[in-house]
This record gives sequence, structure tokens and C-alpha cells, in this order.
Amino acid sequence: MAVAGALPAEWIKNWEKSGKSEFLQLCRTLSENKSHENVTFRDIQQALYELANHVVKGNLKHDQASNVLSDVIEFRDDMSSILADVFCVLDIETSCLEEKSKRDHFTQLVLACLYLVSDTVLKERLDPETLESLGLIKQSQQFNQKSVKIKTKLFYKQQKFNLLREENEGYAKLIAELGQDLSGNITSDLILENIKSLIGCFNLDPNRVLDIILEVYECRPEYDDFFVPLIESYMYMCEPQTLCHILGFKFKFYQEPNGETPSSLYRVAAVLLQHNLIDLEDLYVHLLPVDNAILEEHKREIVEAKQIVRKLTMVVLSSEKTEEKEKEKDKEEEKTEKPPDNQKLGLLEALLKVGDWQHAQSIMDQMPPFYATSHKPIAIALCQLVHVTIEPLYRRVGVPKGAKGSPISNLQNKRAPKQAESFEDLRKEVFNMLCYLGPHLSHDPILFAKVVRLGKAFMKEFQSDGNKQEEKEKMEILFSCLLNITDQVLLPSLTLMDCNACMSEELWGMFKTFPYQYRYRLYGQWKNETYNSHPLLVKVKAQTIDRAKYIMKRLTKENVKPSGRQIGKLSHSNPTILFDYILSQIQKYDNLITPVVDSLKYLTSLNYDVLAYCIIEALANPEKERMKHDDTTISSWLQSLASFCGAVFRKYPIELAGLLQYVANQLKAGKSFDLLILKEVVQKMAGIEITEEMTMEQLEAMTGGEQLKAEGGYFGQIRNTKKSSQRLKDALLDHDLALPLCLLMAQQRNGVIFQEGGEKHLKLVGKLYDQCHDTLVQFGGFLASNLSTEDYIKRVPSIDVLCNEFHTPHDAAFFLSRPMYAHHISSKYDELKKAEKGNKQQHKVHKYITSCELVMAPVHDAVISLHLPKVWDDISPQFYATFWSLTMYDLAVPHNSYDREVNKLKVQMKAIDDNQEMPPNKKKKEKERCTALQDKLLEEEKKQLEHVQRVLQRLKLEKDNWLLAKSTKNETITKFLQLCIFPRCIFSAIDAVYCAHFVELVHQQKTPNFSTLLCYDRVFSDIIYTVASCTENEASRYGRFLCCMLETVTRWHSDRNIYEKECGNYPGFLTILRATGFDGGNKADQLDYENFRHVVHKWHYKLTKASVHCLETGEYTHIRNILIVLTKILPWYPKVLNLGQALERRVHKICQEEKEKRPDLYALAMGYSGQLKSRKPYMVPENEFHHKDPPARNAVAATVQNGPGGAGLPASLTINAAKLEESTAEETDKLKEKTQGAVKVINKAANATPKVTTSNGNSASNSKIIKEKDEKEKSGKEKDKEKKEKTPAAIPEAKALGKDGKDKPKEERANKDDKTREIKEKTPKSDKEKEKAKKEEKTPKEEKSKTVVTNAESKFAAEKEREKEPSREKDVAKDMKSKENIKGGEKLSVAGSLKSPVPRSETSESEREQKRRKVDTHSSPSHSSTVKDSLSELKDSSAKHYINHTVPALSKSKEREVEKKDLDKSRERSREREKKDEKDRKERKRDHSNSDREVPQDSTKRRKEENGTTGSSKHSKSESPSDSPHSNEKEKEKNKSKSSGKEKGDSIKTEKMEKSSSGSKKESRHDKEKTEKKEKRDSAGGKEEKKHHKSSDKHR
Repeated sequence: MAVAGALPAEWIKNWEKSGKSEFLQLCRTLSENKSHENVTFRDIQQALYELANHVVKGNLKHDQASNVLSDVIEFRDDMSSILADVFCVLDIETSCLEEKSKRDHFTQLVLACLYLVSDTVLKERLDPETLESLGLIKQSQQFNQKSVKIKTKLFYKQQKFNLLREENEGYAKLIAELGQDLSGNITSDLILENIKSLIGCFNLDPNRVLDIILEVYECRPEYDDFFVPLIESYMYMCEPQTLCHILGFKFKFYQEPNGETPSSLYRVAAVLLQHNLIDLEDLYVHLLPVDNAILEEHKREIVEAKQIVRKLTMVVLSSEKTEEKEKEKDKEEEKTEKPPDNQKLGLLEALLKVGDWQHAQSIMDQMPPFYATSHKPIAIALCQLVHVTIEPLYRRVGVPKGAKGSPISNLQNKRAPKQAESFEDLRKEVFNMLCYLGPHLSHDPILFAKVVRLGKAFMKEFQSDGNKQEEKEKMEILFSCLLNITDQVLLPSLTLMDCNACMSEELWGMFKTFPYQYRYRLYGQWKNETYNSHPLLVKVKAQTIDRAKYIMKRLTKENVKPSGRQIGKLSHSNPTILFDYILSQIQKYDNLITPVVDSLKYLTSLNYDVLAYCIIEALANPEKERMKHDDTTISSWLQSLASFCGAVFRKYPIELAGLLQYVANQLKAGKSFDLLILKEVVQKMAGIEITEEMTMEQLEAMTGGEQLKAEGGYFGQIRNTKKSSQRLKDALLDHDLALPLCLLMAQQRNGVIFQEGGEKHLKLVGKLYDQCHDTLVQFGGFLASNLSTEDYIKRVPSIDVLCNEFHTPHDAAFFLSRPMYAHHISSKYDELKKAEKGNKQQHKVHKYITSCELVMAPVHDAVISLHLPKVWDDISPQFYATFWSLTMYDLAVPHNSYDREVNKLKVQMKAIDDNQEMPPNKKKKEKERCTALQDKLLEEEKKQLEHVQRVLQRLKLEKDNWLLAKSTKNETITKFLQLCIFPRCIFSAIDAVYCAHFVELVHQQKTPNFSTLLCYDRVFSDIIYTVASCTENEASRYGRFLCCMLETVTRWHSDRNIYEKECGNYPGFLTILRATGFDGGNKADQLDYENFRHVVHKWHYKLTKASVHCLETGEYTHIRNILIVLTKILPWYPKVLNLGQALERRVHKICQEEKEKRPDLYALAMGYSGQLKSRKPYMVPENEFHHKDPPARNAVAATVQNGPGGAGLPASLTINAAKLEESTAEETDKLKEKTQGAVKVINKAANATPKVTTSNGNSASNSKIIKEKDEKEKSGKEKDKEKKEKTPAAIPEAKALGKDGKDKPKEERANKDDKTREIKEKTPKSDKEKEKAKKEEKTPKEEKSKTVVTNAESKFAAEKEREKEPSREKDVAKDMKSKENIKGGEKLSVAGSLKSPVPRSETSESEREQKRRKVDTHSSPSHSSTVKDSLSELKDSSAKHYINHTVPALSKSKEREVEKKDLDKSRERSREREKKDEKDRKERKRDHSNSDREVPQDSTKRRKEENGTTGSSKHSKSESPSDSPHSNEKEKEKNKSKSSGKEKGDSIKTEKMEKSSSGSKKESRHDKEKTEKKEKRDSAGGKEEKKHHKSSDKHR
């Protein structure tokens, strides 16, 4: 509808016809459109303008226009005004035009329209000249002048009012009016009317009147209710800004340099602001200083604070100090001229006082944070406002019981913030106010306490469960607000309070309701961030550190109390900073630990909690290295901190949860360094010590009850641990950390090696492993002794879950479960006892056994899943569970220990009686204590005695089902050692003792299928691998185990009667290992006393050999561990002089070599060396240690004649072996698999044993052998395969015996030769001595490596002589061996050459080597530390044998046939051979005692080379390897027949001994016996011989 730019031209052309009416229509429609008023207005203007414009241009006549306009004018009321505007525009436009006609048209149009627009409107809008031309005014000039005058009069002329000095009566009346007594019914309206009258009457200045009203209000502040409405009403007559300007003017007056603005003015301004009579923005600009100046000042304060800090940390020399003080004085003088007041702060204070929080807040927002509240008056005013706001809520929930408190009256001001009635209200205003206060809440300790109490009350409500979901969400928000307030307000305020211990305690009341995670976060913020947020806090931090340094420098043991008080004072307000410094000092100087711990007794509870946080923060410091620079030891700072932790947590009631969780988190992350802390904490708090340096007395005490442990088991008499251990227990249970820590430690033991230890030094890995393990043992011990049965059972899952789900190693899993079983059994037993009252011992035992069955039955089922099913063929789950679930407490009562402690107490009581100085009442107390303790110990001993008897009864009943021996006894022992003894003996010192006792117990119980001999032999035969795979502490425990085992063996060895009584006819000492199901043996099957002594000698020899090997490797771990083990077994080993000397020399060499290189090894070696020397008087010569038989004829004969299979075997032995052989072919394979899958120690031993036997055999320096290990293992594996194929029915025992058989004769010869040399052939002996003396003079070095040994020449002579007798076969054998050596990739010397591979004496063989050879006949592999050893060697030998002779492996049936055919031949040959041998022996006795001696050495050497290296073909010396297999067989048969003859006489004993692989020299029994046996053998049936034949064949 709008006019489109111009009126259409057609309208103008046809104006009279249609144009006029169209235009009118347009104007009408525009006028009627009311919806868009302004648009319509413009459009009408436009239409009228276009019309007028056409007239000006001459397109339309002026009368036509005026006619139409007269119609249009009626459409709107303001149409004439619109028309006047249009004329005004056209007037300006036409006046500028040069064309006169247009101007004329315009004037004519206006004249024509004069009747439509009034004169006055036109006079207003048109130019004076135009008006003149229109005739509306006479002269334009006059008109202009007149208008100027009027304007001036209107706008610029001021009204004159009377001021004070001019009209004092009016003002006097005004002041009287305002100052009258306002208490009556005078209202502000009444007074306002009077004021108006006065202004009118006396012509008073209204602004001045307002000023006077404000002045009077200032003086009468109590009449707010009167003045505020008065001013409000008065302001209706003024302009709004007036009041603000007047106030601003007042403030300006006081802005002189020393001006001081009165508080009354601030108050008036505040009230007016509060009532919104003025705007803060308007007033703010009148106040000084400006915001920029405030900002500058704030920055300056921060810089000053930092400077102060710098000064405090700088070291200032005394001369500089005085200068600095003078400078500071000058500066202070300059500061005296103080700047004018900060009016903004004054106004802020007034606002706070009147309760106008909104305006106050907006002023504070304009300033730097906490700048305003750092001014004390403002802080106090704000605190007061908070007091008022929280009053009702505090009265309701915050006031402690019994406290009255002074109520606070609230502000009379209705506009003040609403008071808080609920916690939700706090959030709206109060928390905000507190945040603005920040650290300056410190100015009002009472408010501080109130806020804290409210927090406490809130936490109580927050932690109660009765809230709905919505409320809970609200509470969550409130809780986070509370934490914020604590962080930003409470803790910083505490910092600025001067050592207010009560506030600290009050705050702890709230803090202790927070979980420790929140608390520690708050402490962290406080320590690391808060102190940098404010200049004041920066200063306080510096001063605290300065003071802390001062105190710590002077802290000693002597002044602990005064220093402690100073520390306490300082800690109340700045604990984080102080403890941070103290801990940094402790990390540097560990001798500070004790005085610091003692001096911390004046701390508050909050401070103790902060201390715990600071300790954890120090421990977790990522910048600190946890290892020393050598990477082999844990850093001393960590050790110091751990030690401090233990001491401080024990002494003071500090919450442990955080620290324990920290350790758990570190373990989760696979870091075990921090276990040191747990170890220290448990040790100090629970009094449970873990140390490898325990004496045997202490160990013995540790096997008793709790009281005995406490009295005699620990180094420090750790007393009063009841409370601290209770605290530790509670912390673990409350936070569910007990089991997780155990499991994490158990898993981390392997983690140390396989995950953590990758880059680390082996020594450190060992240390960490030990630390982890020891802490586990210690921690488990703590849980066992402190947790109630219910707690324990509730937390520890069953054994199968522990092992299979949590992957806990078995030893650790049983360690954790053991106390549970014991608790469980005892509680069941008590229940049964209560159920029926029967006091007979039998009844009790029966109940005990019932309760054991109830508890252990599920365990028996559970353990089955821990191992492969094959394992349970040999040992029963019951035996396994029994072994792992019992402890030393169950097996024996340490009577000596109890007696020792009781005697100590008696001595103490006597000392108390004799003490004259002690007051009587103290004497009485002490005596009572000792008596009570004594009674406790005796009661405990009695209780343990009954318990042990019950346990032994239980074992007696169980024992028959223990060992199933479905395969072989050998295998059973393997499983027993592998799964029970070895893992447990290195678990803890007490477990080591337990293992040894358990073995003895199983022996004493006459357990079926348990071969004691085999077990001991396995343990002593080869300890190298076990020792090498131990950590330092494990080595110590392993040493203890060996020591206890040796103790038992030595006891049996020492006296024939003891031996007969404890071993004589026990099944463990049977030498014939029969098939399962037949365990009865006659006396002849038992190992007799003398042979047992041989066996013990063999074991001692083996230990020596292993020790020397380890010492010679040069490996750190080998040397360290063997020295530790040797030190532990010193009481019982070495007992034989020559073995002791060999060890002594080797250790001496270590001392020399390691002095500069590895001082720790040097120290160990020196220690051992000294102790070894002191033991020398107790050592005995070999012939006293075991009876060495005179050389018997049959010894040589046997060796010469016996074939490789049955060399010198007693017939019955071979027969038994043969029986076993067939039934157990499969077991051999099983055995292999199992041994290969053996655990840790066994595994290593198994893989490497062949190597060891090599070393044993060849007396080669074992370092070579170690290098060649890999090759051997490879070749060993290949051979194993071949063996499996070729000797399907090979039986471990039979084989083992075969090998033994061969070993033993040699050994016997050796011993016999010794004896002959010593007893009969005096002359040769003396010759030898002469030679030896010469040798010693020449070569002192070589002398070291000798004892009573022949020199090289005599050896060679002997060798030659020996070679002549058994004929050329020997040489061939040598060649054969050397070939085999080459095949196996070995670099060992050929048997014939007697050069010792020991590097230091190559020309003459060292005596040790010879000793080894001499006794080496013992090195029967069948009982080396694992079965795999014997297997691989035997199989090697058989396999090699077949390979070398290229004879296809015979099937069983074929073998039997061949054997039958050859039986007769073999008998004849054996007889002939025997005769020859006897002759030979006699000759040899006369002429070649030396060469006799040499033979065993040579043969053993050769045999060793064969056995140990690749040469496994086991021909005896006499047999030439080039002979056909048949000839071998024949010879074997002869041997067999011989041995079968032997069998029936005393040599049955020897046989048994061989079976037990004792390798004693029994075959040298008596020649006569042999001949008797021969005759008997002839009559013996062919069956026996067949069997012999079979077994020997297989051995081959």
C-alpha cells in the first residue's frame, strides 16, 4: 500500500478525472492503517510531499492541490502538523534552488494552504525569511532577536536562592525542624511539608537543604526509619543525580593528603545504597583511590613478600646484617607520611556493617582477590555478617553439648541477607561470603570454630543413609561446596592463626569424617598451591621454613622435649611446610629419626594426619631415584623414610590407610621398592621381625607359642605392641587391604624377576625379591596372629581359588591358608570337646582327628587341581596337604627354649630381690610380672605338648595312605622333593627347619614307600643348581635346611647304637627297592652302620665338590650363595680333614681375588674362612670318619670283570631291578616329563645335572663345563629321544643301580688302596711322603692344592702297571672314550692323560682333584638332585652303547633269548675270571699299592668322562669297546653271576647300599664271601641269572 517512490504520472495528467479521487483514496487507506503507526506516518508524509513537489515543479496548479489537501486534512488529527513538516522540507529545498519559478510555486502553495495549517506551527517550522515573504511576520531580523531572548530567559537564567550565610533564619528553622525529638508521632511526611514551606518562605536553596538533611542524618544514625523515607520523598522534587553529586562532593572534601573520611559518612552512603536511593556506579567514580592504583599496590605487596622470602633464604654474613637493618629503618621513616584513606574500602566496610551484601560483593569484585579482606576491619565486618547469617542454623545443629555460647542479635535491617535455617541456605549466601574472606577468616577464630562445627554437623547428616535420591544429590553438591570452603578458607586461615592448637583439633573433628582420599587432596592443595596464592601466606611459608631450620639445627636426643614443644607450636598452623622440611632432613641424615620421632609428641591429631600425607608425598616423589648410583642397592633416603614410617606410625595414632593403599597401588603398578615401608611398619607396629640372622636359639623359640616367640624369638624385646598392632589390623580390615596386599606381594615376587627386573642388576633383583618375600612372610605372620578366625576365614579364599584364580604361587598360597586350617581345626576340636565331656586322652585324640578330617577333607579335594593328575600317582593329596598345612609348632615342642626363658625369668627375679635400691612396691610389681610370665610360658608349653602328641597320633593314622608309589620310590622321592621340600625349605627359616624335621618324622613313622636314604642322597648329592638359583636370603634358608638335615645324619653317623635304634630296621633304610606292594625286608636288606658311614662320607664329598665348583665359577651369585650356605652348615660340615682343607684353600683364593673387586664377597669369604679355621680342631682324618676296608681281592676282580650293565651289582639287586623294569616302562617317560616340568630349583637342576656329573667325574674345572652346558643339553635331549626309542623298558632304578654298581667297586678299590697304603705298605707310604715333601719345597702353589696325595710320577707308574694287568682293553677303551668326547662336542681330557684341567697346577694333579677321583666312585647319578639326571645319563649310556656298536636295539623277547643262550657261557667265564683276578690282586698288593690306588682314579676318571660327557657307553675298564656285543654280554653275565653269588652273604648289605646310591665302598667286604657266594650262585636257579642278564643288557 505504500507510496511507490512517486505519485503515478497518469494521476497528475488526469487529475480532475481520476487522479484526485485516486490520491484521496490512497490517503484514506493510509490513515486507516493503525497497525504500523510509524510506517503509516512516513507514507502519508511521502504522499503529501510528492503532491507538493508536483506543484513546485509546475505539474499541478496550487489551487487544485489546496482543494485536495483540504479534504485530506480531515483524515488524521495531526495531518496539519505533517503538512507543516512537508512545507518545512520544501522550504529548505527551494531556498537552495536558483530557479525562482519553483520558489514562487512553493510560496503560492503555502499561501493557498494557510487556512489548513495554523500560523504558530508555521512560525515554528519555517525559515524567518519565508515567514516574512508569506506575510506572517513583519521583519525576520526582529523575530530572530526576540527568540534568542526568550531562550536565554528560559534555559540559562538561574533562579537566585538564599544560601546559609544570607538567610540564616530559614536554615536555623530547618535545622531545628530536623533536629527535634523524633520519638513522638512525627512522620517524615509532616516534616517534608514543613521543609517545603521553609524553602518557599525563605527562598532556601533546595540542594543546600538536601545537604543539611544528610548532615543531620550523619549525626543521628539511629533514625534510619525517619531519614530514609524523608530523603526518598524529598528526591521526588530533585533530579535523580543530585543526591549522588552531593555525596560525591562530601567524599571529595576528605581526599586531601591527610584527610580522614568519617565513618558516619560511609554509613549514610551505605544505607542510601542499600535503599537504592543512589547507584553504586554513580557514587564509585567519586571515590579514591582509582582501581589501577589498588592493582599496583597489590602487585607491590606480592613483590615485597617475595623479597622477604628471598632474604630469609639467603645466607647473610654478620657485617651485612647491620647494614641491612639500617636501610630498613630508613625505609620505615619514609613510609610515615601516609596516603589518604581508601574510601572504597571504607564504603565497603560500612556496606558490610549494614548488611548490604550485594553492593559489597560488587565492590570486592572490582578489586584483586582477597585485597579487600586483607584489611582487618573489612575482614571483621564480613565475619560479623557471617556470624549473623549462620546464627539460627548454628544454634540448632552446631552448638556442642553443654556449651551455652553467646547468641548474636540479628541486624534490624530488613534488607540484610536472609539468615540460614538449613544447610541448603548456607550454600546460597554464607559459602560465598566465606570465599571472599579466604585466609582472613583467621581474624575470627570463633567464627572459624562455628563454620567447622557446622561442617561436622553436615557430615553427620551427609553420612546417614535416610535421604531420598533428590536430597542426596543436593547433599553431594553441598559436600563439594564444603570441600571447597575447607580448601580456600579454613586451611589457609589456620595457616595465619598463630599456633592455635584448639582450632587444629576442632578442624580435625570435621576432617576425620572425610575419607582419607579427600583429606590428602586438601593437604596437597594446601601445601603446594595455597601458599602461593597470597602475599601474606608467601611470607608465612618463608618464616615457617626459617624457624624449622632453626629448630632442626638444634635438635638432639638431649633436648627432645623443648625442641618438641617448638615443633608442636610451629606445626599447629603450618604442618605441611614444617613436615616437608623435617622429612627432607631425615632423608639426608638418618640419625635424626629417633629424636624427631620423640619430638613429635606435641602434635595435634590433624598434624599427625598431615604428617602421614607428607610421608606418602615424599615417598612418591617422582624426582627421587629409588636406587643408588651403583644400581645394586635401594637408596638411603627410601630406607630412612621407611624406618621413620615404622617408628612414627607405631608411636603415634596416625591413620595408616593411605600409606597401605599407597603400597598396594605401587605393587599393582609392578613396583616393589616401597614394600620396604610395609616391612618396617609391620615390624615396628606388630613386633614381627624378619631377619635371616636369627640364632638357632631364636629359631627354636619361634617354633613355640606366641608368648615364647615374644620372649625368645626376636632380637629386640618388642613390647607393648598390642595397641599398635590392633590399629594396623583395623586399618587393613576397614579398607579391605589385608588379602589384596598378600596376593599382590605373592604375585610380585615373580614380577620382580620377570617384569621389574629386566634392566636391573642381578644383585638388586635378588634384594627386591627377598624384600618382597620377607614382607609377605612377615605380613602373613601378622595376619595369622592378629586376625580372628572368622575374619581370617572370611577373607582368605580356598587354596584352589588362590592358586588358580589369583595365580598365587603354591608356597605362598599355603602359607596364607595355613593359619586358617589351624584355627579351623582348633575351633572344631573345641566344639567337639564341649559336645561330649570325655577326658580320656584317647577320646581327645579321636576328637582331634575327627576335626582334622572335617577341616582338611575339602582341602584334599582342592589341592588336586594344583598339579597334573600324574603327580598323585606317587604322593597322595592328603600327604601333600598335610605337609603344607603343618608347621614346626605341630611337630615338636622346644623344651630347651621354654626352660631357657623360664630360667632367665628366675634369674631376673633373683636380681630383683638382690637389688637394694629398688622401692618395695616396684619390686613387688616386677616380681609379679615375672611370675605371671613364667606361669604363662609353662602353661603354653603344656598346651603345645598335648597338641604335638595329638598331631603325631593323627600322622600315625594317616601315614599308610601318604605315598602311593605307583611308579617307583625314586619317582616318589622326586615328587616329594620337587613339590614339597624344595619350595618350602627356602620359604622361611622356620620352614627350612620344618622340612628337615618333617623328613625325619616321615622316616620315624616308618612310612611305607618312603626311602629315607634316597631322600637324603638327593638332597646332598648335587646342590649346585639349587644354590645357584637362590637369592641371598633363600641361600641362607637353604643352608639352614641342609644344616638340620646334616645334623640328623651326623647324629646317626656318630654312634652305632643310635643308628641301630633310629634307622636299623626302618623301611627308609632298605637298600632293595622292591615293586610296590612288597615292602617287607629281612635284616639283610637293611643298610648296615659301617656302610651308612661310607654313604655319609660320600655325601660330604659331594658337598665339597659342589662347593668348590661354585667357588670356582667366578659368578657373583654362585660364590655369594655357596658361602652363605657353607656358613650355615658349619656346625656339621666339613667334618673330614682333607675336605675341609680343600675348601679352605679355595676360600682363601676367593679372599685374595675378590679383595679389590667385590668387597661384599671378600667380607663373606673372610668371615667363613675365619670360622672354618676355628672348626679345624674338630675335623677328623678320613679313616676315622668311615672305616676304610683293607684292599680285598674281589674288589679288583669285580671291576675288571663286570660288564657295563651290572658292574659289581649284587644279584638280588639286579633281579629286583629286572622285575621292576618290565612293569614300569611307561613310568620312565612320565618321569622325564615330570622332571622337565619341575619347579624352579628342580627344573634347573634337572636340565643341567648331566653337566654336573661330568664335573664330578672328571674333576675338571667346572667353569669349562659351564661353558659347555648348552651343547650338552642339546646332545642330551637328542640322546633322550634315541633312548626312548631304543630302550623301551629301561627302568630308572635298574639303570641307576647299574651305574652305581659300576661306580662302587671303583670306589671300594680307592678306599682299600688308601688303607693298604696307610696300614700295610709302610715303605711306599714313606717314599710318597718324601716325594711329597720335595714337591712342596719346589712348588708352594701346587702344595696348596694337595693333601695326602701321590705326585704325578707315581701316578704315571701306577697307571702303566695297571694297564698291563687288564690288558690292552684299557687302551681301546681310552680311544673309544676320546671318540665319544669328540662326538659330544666336549673338550675334556682323555682318561689316559692325567693332566688336571684345573688351570692353576697343570703339571701335577691337585690333591683336591685326586680326592674327588678317589671318592668319585660315589657320584652315582641315580641320586643326584633330580631324577632326570640319572635318567638322561643312563639313557645316554645305553643309547651311546648301541650307537657305537651299531647293534640294532633288541626287543624284550629277543633279548631274553640271547640272554638264555649265553647264560652257561657266562658262568664258566666268570669263574675263570675270578681266579685270575684273585691272583692279580695278590700281585698288585705286593708290588703296586700305588698303582692300585691309581686304578680307581683312572677308571673313575674315564668313567666320569663317559658318564658326564657324551660318552655314555658304560664299559668297565676291562672291557674293550671294540668287542662284539656278545662278548660284552658274556662278561656282564659273569659279573652278574659273581654278584649273585655275593648276594647271599654280607654283601647283601652292600647291595642295599648301592641301591640307595650311597656309593659306599661296601663291595670290598671280604674276598672269602665272594668265593662262597660263587658256589652258592652255581646252585642258584637259572631264573635269577636270566633276570640279571636282562637287566644288565638294558643297562648297556
